[in-house]
Amino acid sequence: MSRLLIVAGDPSGDLYASMLVRELRSRVPGMLFAAVGGPLTRAALGAGDEFLADLASLGVTGFVEPARRIPLLSRLKARLDARLASGGADAVVCVDYWGFNSRVLEAAKRRGVPAYYFISPQVWASRPGRVARIKRCVSRMLVIFPFEEPLYRKAGVPVTWVGHPLLDLLPQPRASRPLTDPLRLGLLPGSRPSEVRRHLPLFMAALPRIARDYPRLEVTLFGAASLADSHYAAAFSGARLPDGGRPRLVRETDYAERARQDLVLTSSGTATLENALLGLPMVVVYKLSWPTYLLARALIRVEHIAMPNILAGRRVVPELVQHAATPAAVAREALALLGDPRRLRAVRAELSGLRERLGGPGAAGRAAEALLDEPALRPMHEAVG
Repeated sequence: MSRLLIVAGDPSGDLYASMLVRELRSRVPGMLFAAVGGPLTRAALGAGDEFLADLASLGVTGFVEPARRIPLLSRLKARLDARLASGGADAVVCVDYWGFNSRVLEAAKRRGVPAYYFISPQVWASRPGRVARIKRCVSRMLVIFPFEEPLYRKAGVPVTWVGHPLLDLLPQPRASRPLTDPLRLGLLPGSRPSEVRRHLPLFMAALPRIARDYPRLEVTLFGAASLADSHYAAAFSGARLPDGGRPRLVRETDYAERARQDLVLTSSGTATLENALLGLPMVVVYKLSWPTYLLARALIRVEHIAMPNILAGRRVVPELVQHAATPAAVAREALALLGDPRRLRAVRAELSGLRERLGGPGAAGRAAEALLDEPALRPMHEAVG
């Protein structure tokens, strides 16, 4: 029986994979899936589908950290290779997560199984040699940023720009407004345990400095669905808000609470683009293990790390990386934004304007349509359609 193998490996990939599965099923109700992903992908599956592994909740990222998971990742790769060899998948869709998915793509190539890639690795930021591997293994790239399409087209890789899936999830930015009293300050330390351990104590240590100018703070910690409360409790390490309390921990899927914030302190990653599309001013930080940071610094070719700055081509929001990310620096950048109403309005307007560069809503649907137009998937469509 025809079955599509979906492989996602981190929380954002889990989200986008779940959206793609739902869009494919809405068009081909009888299509069957086997999936590696996370809780969202698992929830999108139906009767007759198979959930193979929760890779997204492991929080494996970076250059050095995955080495600790080599035995687990090797077993999963061998399992997927055996499935491909036995005819247990008619096509593969990899979603982001280059380190692991590059091996899946190569296995699919060896077994003669057509493979597709939804959400490109950041080949424009580092290691451009990955494009050659993609060209060898991938039947079509489905990319979410407009500047990625000409890059792949120039390299001779079949490519379709589908737009960004976040536009289907995020509400429109709120109109520019004065700061609230109490000041609403959001904390987004990241979606992986290592990110929370590095960033949340940093944010907490910056809060007393911010409270000197804004003594009435309403602090909300936005938790990842894949992380238990204990991850956040451990990262506090006894830290408290200026009033002696702790941030309110929330998990949400509609972004309504986040949209209410006056400013957010955020880890670099998908959250920065979410904030931008909500029109939220932010201070972006990113701290890595030192071996990973040194490797990244040698490889990365872009000037900025935050996606809003990359899309804008300049520094719209402040970025603090590694040794520059200190409590004093975070507080200084936050207060510089909050204390300049004209700059704050300009930042909100420029962030909101990034929506126009990412296409309209319906990215996952366009990705599904592009896949169903592929010769390898047409027989699956016809068999169950």
